Amino acid sequence: MREIALDTQAATTVAIIDDGCVLGRAQNDSGRHHAESITPLVREALAAAGLPAQLADAGIDRVLVGTGPAPFTGLRAGLVSARVLASVAGAPAYGVSALDVIARQGLDRLPPDTRVYAIADARRRELYWGSYVAAGPDDVTLEGRLEVGDVSALLGAMRTAPGLVVAGAPIPAHSADALAHVDLGPQVSLDPAVMSRIVATRLSRGEDDRLRTDPLYLRRPDIQGQPTARL
Repeated sequence: MREIALDTQAATTVAIIDDGCVLGRAQNDSGRHHAESITPLVREALAAAGLPAQLADAGIDRVLVGTGPAPFTGLRAGLVSARVLASVAGAPAYGVSALDVIARQGLDRLPPDTRVYAIADARRRELYWGSYVAAGPDDVTLEGRLEVGDVSALLGAMRTAPGLVVAGAPIPAHSADALAHVDLGPQVSLDPAVMSRIVATRLSRGEDDRLRTDPLYLRRPDIQGQPTARL
């Protein structure tokens, strides 16, 4: 089973996976210019994997894409690109939340009964976050729903249900002081290849509805059109 995995939650990251083994990777660490980065990074990852540059000839069986939560522009670029890649490859596209991936990466390094709060920078001095527990060795269960808000909301949830904070990048500076006294778990760099494990597990359980490619914006775009004037 050969897959290409793509995420644009913060950086733009691409991985080529074949039967669970990563064959090639490429990444642009900038949190901007996702749309311009994706095609060159896909080609770079294919080359690193020793596969043809033309996706139609690379034998891709699945396209996996991060569904956020993330800012509007970067997330849209990733999802549109994944759908185009799937069309070219003649393969299905499956979506996984970036916070699911971050939580799974954290739980891989923790006791299996640990609760984690996966967080990512939402800009505007806010965080995206969700509370998770393990669902076997390769998946996670979200407790409640994904949230966006300032760090005080996260701290309130942690007082009710204690757990470890797992950040998908260095903890954002705007929240670092507030999180200095909570229990911190591993800090991870989001690895899109982890989506392969999650997707395979959910498909094996018949949980296709958890693999939709609908975007998780959680809030309205930064730029809104002006309201129409009333005559």
